[in-house]
Amino acid sequence: QVQLVESGGGLVQPGGSLRLSCAASTSSFVNLTMKWYRQAPGKQREWLASITSSASTSYATSVKGRFTISRDNAKNMVYLQMNSLKLEDTAVYYCFTWEPGAFWGQGTQVTVSS
Repeated sequence: QVQLVESGGGLVQPGGSLRLSCAASTSSFVNLTMKWYRQAPGKQREWLASITSSASTSYATSVKGRFTISRDNAKNMVYLQMNSLKLEDTAVYYCFTWEPGAFWGQGTQVTVSS
């Protein structure tokens, strides 16, 4: 079993930045690939970024160059640094892993608005 708890969401103006955090409660964190997804109202959940156990990263086209995923294995944490935020980045952001079995966090709301 893995518990994932996201934090760091909030209200930000267009062009602003936020850093999301995801705390993972598992002894196998160092071996896990961690991912960030988001879901906007009325839309399907969208994959944003992944980071492997060896810290290799990949990004969706929609966020590449603006978002950065990172991890701290000593703290069992994964982060999503979001810069140059746009109105269309408004969504609930989720942390995800497969251990095996799919594990999702409860989500954190990000609202980009002027």
